[in-house]
Amino acid sequence: MNSKKFISDAKDVINLEIKALQKLKQSINHSFNKAVVQIARCQSKVILCGVGKSGIIASKIAATLSSVGTPSFNLSASDSSHGDLGSITKKDILVIISNSGQTNELKNIIQFANRNKIFLIGIVSKKDSILYKASDIKLLIPQVKESGGIVPTSSTTAQLALGDALAIASMKYKKFDKLDFKKIHPAGNLGAQLKTVEDIMLIGNKIPFVNENLKMKKALKILSDKKLGVLVAQSNKKQTTGIITDGQIRRFNLKNSNLHLMNVKSIMTKNPVSIEKDVLAAKALSVMNTKKITCLCVHDKKKKFKTIGIVHIHNILQSNIS
Repeated sequence: MNSKKFISDAKDVINLEIKALQKLKQSINHSFNKAVVQIARCQSKVILCGVGKSGIIASKIAATLSSVGTPSFNLSASDSSHGDLGSITKKDILVIISNSGQTNELKNIIQFANRNKIFLIGIVSKKDSILYKASDIKLLIPQVKESGGIVPTSSTTAQLALGDALAIASMKYKKFDKLDFKKIHPAGNLGAQLKTVEDIMLIGNKIPFVNENLKMKKALKILSDKKLGVLVAQSNKKQTTGIITDGQIRRFNLKNSNLHLMNVKSIMTKNPVSIEKDVLAAKALSVMNTKKITCLCVHDKKKKFKTIGIVHIHNILQSNIS
């Protein structure tokens, strides 16, 4: 069997889907804007529904919307006529996806939405369909050529792309940012990369604070007790004035024999590098690598000299951040 034939088939499918997306791109109009505003302002849930392949697309779009701050779920078209219509409330927005807009399983849902004045967004390719006529907002997907002439491929690709566009546009409308995204994606590699410095920093008694006027003899005991290899020096007004690392101490000892008699401020590095608590931990790691240091002080907003935490490179690496 000629494997080149399969490669040709693959390219044909992809080319048809590219053409479908190009037609979809040209068809986007003010109805899309209206749909985005309705979805973003929804005070309850966005419920998506479709039959067959469109139902699978509806499930994926619901998952994407939920992941960017719009509570959504997929409603089974077949189950809806056996009690699941009760899961739809008047504050919800219903999004029905159907290529033909005439599928029998959807008729009961459409009638229920219209009868109960539930806002309906229809994603459909035929203007003469029940879905198109019944929808409050009509998102018309261009009619496209399917692979093999019959298999839902190009049409479902267009449906999925339109759903993604709705999700991203509503996300931007709501100003849903990385910090919001992180809250509902706490696990996995994505969750790790979205962790902020505040999520992993050491706070309270774990911060190795010492007064800048303290004798090094006492400071060394604190250094040993905290086991971080670093001390954060403060003034009498609790302002961060410097930092001492065990490396500095070793280098000082090579040249001097009176370390225990010195004050902290005589040894410390002044104006230590500090980072804002809301910065991504990955950015903190980048700063450490650039500055060739293993520890950062952490501050809140513009209060740079008020240390509220400390982040060590070990904290970052233990959180699987790279």
